[in-house]
Amino acid sequence: MSPATDDEALARTRAWLEQAVIGLELCPFARAVHAKGRIRWVVSPARDPEALRADLRRELESLAATPIEAVETTLLLHPGVLTDFLDYNDFLDVADAEIADLGLEGVLQVASFHPDYVFAGSDPDDVENATNRAPVPLLHLLREDSIDRAVQAYPDPDAIVERNLATLRRLGPAGWRALAAAWVAG
Repeated sequence: MSPATDDEALARTRAWLEQAVIGLELCPFARAVHAKGRIRWVVSPARDPEALRADLRRELESLAATPIEAVETTLLLHPGVLTDFLDYNDFLDVADAEIADLGLEGVLQVASFHPDYVFAGSDPDDVENATNRAPVPLLHLLREDSIDRAVQAYPDPDAIVERNLATLRRLGPAGWRALAAAWVAG
């Protein structure tokens, strides 16, 4: 399958964010950030990991330099590179190294989402993997201050993971596939 065009990648990812992440409340903090328009959406044209690394570095610098009132988080989509999950997973060390190199440890972090995401020790078909499955590979750049504030304001942040797993188990693989049909097509 050829990589999604920029427009396809954006449309699929927006649908996923609205229908799964917000719709299923997989992230109880996403709704407000999305509603306020504080998500920066970027589609990397990278076709190799080094080009993606340069795009990631530029976006980390941009997020760190931009007031939170303008951009709270960045979704860096990269449909043309790291489509293999194991390659993507290895790249996460590169992402962490970029954060360290920029002196942004404790300031920014990267959350990982991939169409074929598999948690260590789980079966690829386990529906629980869907918590980190997105229609295209992406790196979610987050401000640690935002995470801290959101967690402090949430009544029981430790319950989020268990609630998400219960939601996905209730939905089941067939329910997830039906929900995802709109954003995985193409």
